[in-house]
Amino acid sequence: MPPPHMGPPPPPGAGPDGGPIGGPMGGPGEVHGPAYLMKPQHVLSDGSATIRGQVIPYQAESGTLIVHPEGWDDANPDPKVPQAVASIFYVAYLKKGAHPENRPITFIYNGGPGSSTVWLHMGALGPKRVVTSDDVHTPAAPYKLVDNDDSLLDSTDLVFIDAPGTGFGRVVGKDRDKAFYGTDPDAAAFTDFIAQFLARHGRYNSPKYLFGESYGTTRSAIVANALASEKGIDLNGVILLSQILNYGNSIDRAQSNPSNDQPYVLGLPSFAATAWYHHKLPDQPADLKTFLAEVEHFALTDYTSALQDGTGISDEKLKATAEKLHRYTGLPVDYLIKADLRVNGGEFAKTLLGEEGRDTGRLDSRFSGPSLDPLAQRPAYDPQSAAMESAYVAAFNDYARKTLHYGADPSFGDGYMEYRVSAHSIGKWSFTHKQPDQRGAARGEPNVLPDLAMAMKTNPSLQVMLNQGYYDLGTPYFEGVYEMRHLPIPRALSKNVEIKQYASGHMVYAHLPALKEMHDNVSQFIARTHPKSS
Repeated sequence: MPPPHMGPPPPPGAGPDGGPIGGPMGGPGEVHGPAYLMKPQHVLSDGSATIRGQVIPYQAESGTLIVHPEGWDDANPDPKVPQAVASIFYVAYLKKGAHPENRPITFIYNGGPGSSTVWLHMGALGPKRVVTSDDVHTPAAPYKLVDNDDSLLDSTDLVFIDAPGTGFGRVVGKDRDKAFYGTDPDAAAFTDFIAQFLARHGRYNSPKYLFGESYGTTRSAIVANALASEKGIDLNGVILLSQILNYGNSIDRAQSNPSNDQPYVLGLPSFAATAWYHHKLPDQPADLKTFLAEVEHFALTDYTSALQDGTGISDEKLKATAEKLHRYTGLPVDYLIKADLRVNGGEFAKTLLGEEGRDTGRLDSRFSGPSLDPLAQRPAYDPQSAAMESAYVAAFNDYARKTLHYGADPSFGDGYMEYRVSAHSIGKWSFTHKQPDQRGAARGEPNVLPDLAMAMKTNPSLQVMLNQGYYDLGTPYFEGVYEMRHLPIPRALSKNVEIKQYASGHMVYAHLPALKEMHDNVSQFIARTHPKSS
């Protein structure tokens, strides 16, 4: 039976309000799709979590909500609005007996773009956690699922949201790519989902948080502003994990933007941390944090100066800078001079362990794997992703069907539905983004710092927490520090930003000690921004 706050689902063939999906029956806005997309679904189950000795009974709700493209109007279909509809899959864990006004609720998602949220769900924040090896490949099945002593259920209700086209959700309609696979359409879909969920569950007056990882941080910046400006929903906090807020600072594609040397400056400390971890430094320092402070200073001073000289750099300065970079990265001096002191993330991952025929991980450079092509410029795969993806996929499929009782139901035709880890949308993703109050057309690679800043300026009590791993070559930690320092906000609001760093990678939680630290830090952040949590 549906919970009290949700009425019975509309009949098959009906939209979320009981009418046909799209426009009026037979009208130009009608979109046809599989039967399970024609109405919201939900399945309830009960459980309890023991977190740091505290037993927390909860109700788990697994289901879908229907989301239309931005600008959709059932009553007045607009042919300019993309013709498509998405069912977005979610799993919510709601503490039993908690008063909504005193119980925070956190909306959680991974990135991609086009990734499900299986990673944060099964590796970090949910009541169960899949066991994986720390910095090496996890052996094949059977995998072990254990109680998660570091779940955030002790501090907040949790709503894990899978992006359109992932999980048990689907996207249908002739314009489905345009409707949902882009920076702004994706953010609009998540904004709509969150507003729907709050209304359906009577949680408008609960303390509210966003928790996004990787591209999910890009999404969070836009959604935080959109919730406030379009829905009248202020948030208590935005929790960022492994940020990517300004794509112009990305070390992944630095050579594609000549004259912008900032990515090399901001990526250097992560290169240094990686070389330190793999013992590739000519003089191995004892303490990582002390070493990184030295590297950060060099990056902002002598290294920046050398890069700013461009082709006007003297031979002496070029050689001296390359020798210093060798000391901090372990890369050969001749290689660094040939690279003109500029090495991107893929080149570093390929070169550091190249003499051993191995590549380091991009998302977590503690990992390494055999090189598929030793002569290539960058790795052909990410050793970290290859090391643990199978464990997450297997664990969630088993958990969803046997514990949550979702994904194997007669309403899914033959009783089975595939859980999609990815929408495979990255190749067709539109990264253009229109910033708040921007005139003219949307711009190319997104910079969402203005969106987050707007959310903070219109809601001065909004708190922001950034969590980062030292061994992340995809979203380097120093890049995040730089971006937080360059948010276009009054200096008085800078006190609303908190930064925490961990001896781990992009998926901070892949390293169990770091997961425990992150749990404690995020729990304290929520308690500080909402003292009445229960």
